[in-house]
Amino acid sequence: MIRNFENKTAVLTGGGSGFGLECARIAARLKMNVVLVDVQQDALDKAEAEIKALGVKVFAKRVDVSNAEQMEALAKDVVAHFGVPHFVFNNAGVGSGGLVWENTVADWQWVLGVNVWGVVHGVRLFTPMMLEAAKKDPHYEGHIVNTASMAGLLTAPNMGVYNVSKHAVVALTETLYQDLKLVSDQVSASVLCPYFVPTGISQSHRNRPADLPHQKATKSQLIGQAMSSKAVSSGKVSAVQMAEMVFEAVANDQFYIYSHPQALGNVQTRMEAIVQQQNPPNPFAARPDIGEKLKAELRG
Repeated sequence: MIRNFENKTAVLTGGGSGFGLECARIAARLKMNVVLVDVQQDALDKAEAEIKALGVKVFAKRVDVSNAEQMEALAKDVVAHFGVPHFVFNNAGVGSGGLVWENTVADWQWVLGVNVWGVVHGVRLFTPMMLEAAKKDPHYEGHIVNTASMAGLLTAPNMGVYNVSKHAVVALTETLYQDLKLVSDQVSASVLCPYFVPTGISQSHRNRPADLPHQKATKSQLIGQAMSSKAVSSGKVSAVQMAEMVFEAVANDQFYIYSHPQALGNVQTRMEAIVQQQNPPNPFAARPDIGEKLKAELRG
């Protein structure tokens, strides 16, 4: 929980666009020091210029969050510039679709590297220093928010790699929350689970590392990309609204942050099937037309 954000420090991965940039804008309005982290240099430069123009202190650094050494260097740089941060937003993420057996080793390495290891590095590096700061200062307030997805609570077909990565983030963050409650009342955690919100996630391939081999997209991957892009672009909840929800959650020590609470009916149906030892339910029960279209395209 953070009750007063002024003069505190926010570290935002994926800060060049989407949720990260919108949170940076709010952080600047709240007069926080802002650390912008992104792998895309042009987006990072643009974001840095914009946030600096709002009159706050900014440190921007290009970082591949999946890289342990780069993240360790980032942590040291943050402390050197602003001291121990108060708000850490492990938000960088990439999307990938297709039938789960069609994903290559490179696909798995890329998605799990950014979506899971990026969060792991953020947690393992910043949590200890935040807890140490809390021990030294009874007024210190710290909060970690990890970006997962509704895909971390559901198992929609044709997006298995992404589902796996986001389920890992939910489990990691729930455990982090419980672990923190054992040792401190001054540092807490939340998990962000957006559904379809217009950000750059559906164009993640633009930042795929050059050293990871590409293969020609399979039929299922092309279908998944098209469906994802359409769903994301037509989302009714904006990244601005999600960023506001993030700061409200941090201020109120609210753990789960949802863009579309109405989707929780699907989560409940899935959980009931688990408890009752039933087979996984039809993920398209509410929209059978989408399920039939996907099946027809994959079999056609």
